[in-house]
Amino acid sequence: MKLFVGLGNPGAKYAGNRHNVGFMAVERIAEEHGFGPWKSKFQGTISEGRLGSEKVLLLRPETFMNLSGQSVGEAMRFYKLDSVDITVFHDELDLAPGKCRAKAGGGHAGHNGLRSIHQHIGPHYDRVRIGVGHPGHKNAVSGYVLRDFSKADQEWLDDLLRGIADGASYLADGDNSKFMNAVALRVKPPRSSTTKPKEKPAEAPAPKVETPQEEPRSALQKLVDKFR
Repeated sequence: MKLFVGLGNPGAKYAGNRHNVGFMAVERIAEEHGFGPWKSKFQGTISEGRLGSEKVLLLRPETFMNLSGQSVGEAMRFYKLDSVDITVFHDELDLAPGKCRAKAGGGHAGHNGLRSIHQHIGPHYDRVRIGVGHPGHKNAVSGYVLRDFSKADQEWLDDLLRGIADGASYLADGDNSKFMNAVALRVKPPRSSTTKPKEKPAEAPAPKVETPQEEPRSALQKLVDKFR
């Protein structure tokens, strides 16, 4: 069994925030793969289903971001899972908007949700880092992640979430490479093989240069020419 955890803050006020993209990711997986209804458990909400041959539990901690580890630790202990069976989906300031990276273990890089999870289960869990970009100054980070994605972000965000759902089965199997390929196919789809290259515009034909023709000469003029 695998545990997929989406990080965010509960409530309609935060639903569209950049900080809630982890919630959005597991919600899209549940929707695309026919998971069961969300139920309250482990200080959060859970949804159960299958990805390929693997049973997967989706978890949205509702302890607020800074205490996410309480919910994750409780679920892990209940199902007697190891931390390596857990994948956490979270917003990542150090990745450009629309970028996504799968990673095994590592530090929390100052992310409050990850910091809390480290405290409760240690650092040896997988992550899916979902790029939201950086506001440019560390003092602006809090306000930035707690604001909604802009209208201009919606197209790439939808493609990225679809890609994450497409590749979720590979993620459950531990194949991060195939997962990333599935994401890339949504975010940067290949050109159709039937697409013809644009034809170069036809060059304009060179203008014809007309050779001036002499006017016909009379018999008298021809006779005069002989005596010149």
